[in-house]
Amino acid sequence: MRVEDRRIVLDFGESLTGIAYTQPFPQQGYEIRLEAMRVDGIDFFCGLTFPVGESHCSLIVGGWAGALVGLSCIDGRDASENETTQYEKLDAGKWYRLRVRVTAERIRCWIDQRMVIDQDIRGRRISTRPEVDLSKPLGIAAWQTKAALRGIEYRPLEEGER
Repeated sequence: MRVEDRRIVLDFGESLTGIAYTQPFPQQGYEIRLEAMRVDGIDFFCGLTFPVGESHCSLIVGGWAGALVGLSCIDGRDASENETTQYEKLDAGKWYRLRVRVTAERIRCWIDQRMVIDQDIRGRRISTRPEVDLSKPLGIAAWQTKAALRGIEYRPLEEGER
């Protein structure tokens, strides 16, 4: 990992590489925004791991050969095999604006202002895959892919947004 031209560059890892914020972080009622780009490689260029209540979840962008978007994990099923699974054309060298909003009842995710996930989490078991444990409580990782990140922001939600 290095900082270059006002962006964080995650070089190819021996499988996973990333950054983590290790201080206490809210468990709900917040939004995270960032821009991410696949520089080189064919797997996920943004695995954003974030707190959800007493657990954590990961938004995977560009996984499983480069096109998968989804949440890992919902009821023990990862981003490739639950109801959030979808496939997007995600070009290398292009910045994508990502946003994740976590409330007590939902996880909502956007790519470039378009909501791609609106997951009700009431009564669901939310977890992560073991590979991203070092990303907790808040982190961003890439899987065998060179990625760039910029504009990482957090904000608490206003009462009306919860």
